[in-house]
Amino acid sequence: MNLTLNRNVLVETFGANEGAALRLKQVALVVLGILALAVAAKIKAPVPGTPVMISMGTFAVLTIGAAYGPRLGLATILGYMIVGLLGYDVFQNSTADLNGLEYMMGGTGGYLVGYVLAVLALGVLARAGWDRSAPKMAGAMLLGNVLIYVPGLIWLGMLYGWDKPILQWGLTPFLLGDGIKLALAAVVLPLAWKLVGRARG
Repeated sequence: MNLTLNRNVLVETFGANEGAALRLKQVALVVLGILALAVAAKIKAPVPGTPVMISMGTFAVLTIGAAYGPRLGLATILGYMIVGLLGYDVFQNSTADLNGLEYMMGGTGGYLVGYVLAVLALGVLARAGWDRSAPKMAGAMLLGNVLIYVPGLIWLGMLYGWDKPILQWGLTPFLLGDGIKLALAAVVLPLAWKLVGRARG
């Protein structure tokens, strides 16, 4: 697959694009991105018929990766991880009592690693223009989800043992919710690009 990585990402279509004003914009975007990730992680709903909760966390991770591009997206997701490492309650299941490194080394540790990989992948694909087409954006989101689940499931298997129902714990309950979020993102990003085009037209 030959990718031409010279397309603008969404956040480059507004505001400053050089000098000190660009740096200020980037800092503001990182802060806003961290806040968005923290809020999205806490927006949760139960999967019907199960005790499992799904959140908007993965939607925010993948959307920020696509909208910000690989470098700014990476800075944002790493900033989010640092805030969580410092003990702030910013992750989906973190609490006032379970947070920081203890939480991050628990069952969700592999998924947090996957978040970083997924942000980079979505940023690269956005640079190739995949965020401007609903089918390509759906494919990018699917790849992002794979990059989140693979390290997440490997981590669970190593932590609890491969004799445990790892797929039932860490994959199958979330597929329906992730399918909905994938479809939503496949619509939202290309729609945002259309709105940008109309605003410039």
